[in-house]
Amino acid sequence: MKNVLASIGIGNANVDTVLPSRTVTPGETVDAEVHVEGGSTEQEVGAIRFEIETQYRTEDGYREADVHRFSLTEDLTVDPDDERTFPVEIEIPYGTPVTVGNVDVWVETELDIDWAVDPEDKDYLDVEPTPRLQAAFDALEDLGFSFYSAECEADPYGRYGAGQSFVQEFEFRPQAGQFRGELDEVELVARESADELTLFVEVDRRGGLLSEMAELDESKTSLTVTTTDVDRIREEFRRTLDEHA
Repeated sequence: MKNVLASIGIGNANVDTVLPSRTVTPGETVDAEVHVEGGSTEQEVGAIRFEIETQYRTEDGYREADVHRFSLTEDLTVDPDDERTFPVEIEIPYGTPVTVGNVDVWVETELDIDWAVDPEDKDYLDVEPTPRLQAAFDALEDLGFSFYSAECEADPYGRYGAGQSFVQEFEFRPQAGQFRGELDEVELVARESADELTLFVEVDRRGGLLSEMAELDESKTSLTVTTTDVDRIREEFRRTLDEHA
């Protein structure tokens, strides 16, 4: 009877991933622990699966997506009331969205148990910008722009070469400085590696109704950031925005 109950999740084993901190940065590796606690009956666990997940907006609503997934594949038997701890390294990929605006990111841990409801654990993360991306944000702020919104959106055609079904878009609006009155907003999509940050930039100029309806007020370009020097990035932004204002 205990086996039957465990198969529908009653008296099942439990799993809990313990992170040293909820705050992470893309590109780093986090040392964590996975605690597995036995239920009311012996159960065979085929693998411990990990997924870093987020959600993104589509034309039909929101959809969940895996940013990264991996497994601890060793088989293990979990006896009743058994308690076991496993060390694990969780890589935070560069493609992990930053948790600002309407963006959530979480780690989901799952025990793979045949003929049973797989026990799960869900831990939300606070994902901060990388130093290069933060420097880019600071440079825009120096130019009079303020952060307005951020959201993950579907990218079905892989326009940005991110290798994912979505991208994160950051929107900034000028509140002061030389671009106030000239630009409506600047939108950024970031693609980063260990060596550099590529920013895909969409510049929305302030125009009349007809030009906005025809999208003649928009220009797209890109720039590459290899430094965290805010002054250098600010001047690169200034030149880029001057060309498209």
